[in-house]
Amino acid sequence: MSAARPPEGARSEGEAEGTPMSARPFDRRALLRGLGALGVASLPLGVFAAGDGLAGVKARGTLTVAVYNEMPPFNDRGRGIDVDLAAALAESLGVKLSLMPFAAGEEMGDDLRNMVWKGHYLGYGPADVMLHVPVEAPLMDALPQVRIFAPYWHDRVMIARNVEQLPHLETLAQLNGKSVAVSGDTLAGVLMIGADGGAYRNQLATTWKDGVEAAAALKRGEFAAAAGLGSELESVLAGDPRFVITPLPTLHNSRSGWAVGMAVKKDASDLAAALQASVDELARTGRMKEIFAKGHLDWHAV
Repeated sequence: MSAARPPEGARSEGEAEGTPMSARPFDRRALLRGLGALGVASLPLGVFAAGDGLAGVKARGTLTVAVYNEMPPFNDRGRGIDVDLAAALAESLGVKLSLMPFAAGEEMGDDLRNMVWKGHYLGYGPADVMLHVPVEAPLMDALPQVRIFAPYWHDRVMIARNVEQLPHLETLAQLNGKSVAVSGDTLAGVLMIGADGGAYRNQLATTWKDGVEAAAALKRGEFAAAAGLGSELESVLAGDPRFVITPLPTLHNSRSGWAVGMAVKKDASDLAAALQASVDELARTGRMKEIFAKGHLDWHAV
């Protein structure tokens, strides 16, 4: 699965560019080495492309940020938490934002190759930084071309329930034949379908696109419960006393939660340090909490 789904393995106002950049037509790093004696300040801005580190960002005056498409509440048609975070990161570096939205690939490695260290074969990418990357040691070990850092959110599979219909839910057996909305093409769907040997399979409505749609159906009164990522459920149901969101109970599964952060090219250590400092400052000043609150999520330091 890709990072747009659980890991196994707006454009800013008046400034962001919503179309992918073209691929680099030549080896810009080799060119920079050849012109090194001229100094960064004397190089034409066109020499620098996204992915060329902090010097490239400053010279271009633009931070190109890759964000997943169709991943509410983080990005939904150019609006969401990751879009606002991208704008805040660009602002902190004193540059404009160029947003590079993209569709999730089959595997996380595909997304990191296309968006971070190489670029897509269709002619766009890489970006300077990609958001919503699982901060996972196995992923870091498997992809030495990238640097993964700055975890800013922790997500996990949860279940939301109508407390009038389900006052308690210590075990999934307490669903008592009640219908549950869940997207079948997600980790939440896989876990629910396989739970207790498939005991609840006939109670599941699995045609929803994601947990946001499932939560909306629950809110409309169509189901007794809905399963999905905590961020998806909370973005729809937060503040509504009719519903409670809790972890999936009694699932003997080693992985139902993970942290997400960002990724740059491995050798872009200066850009990584600058972005980490930006994230730390956003957290210190309370702006990170404000960004997540706009998406109806309660942010806590990871």
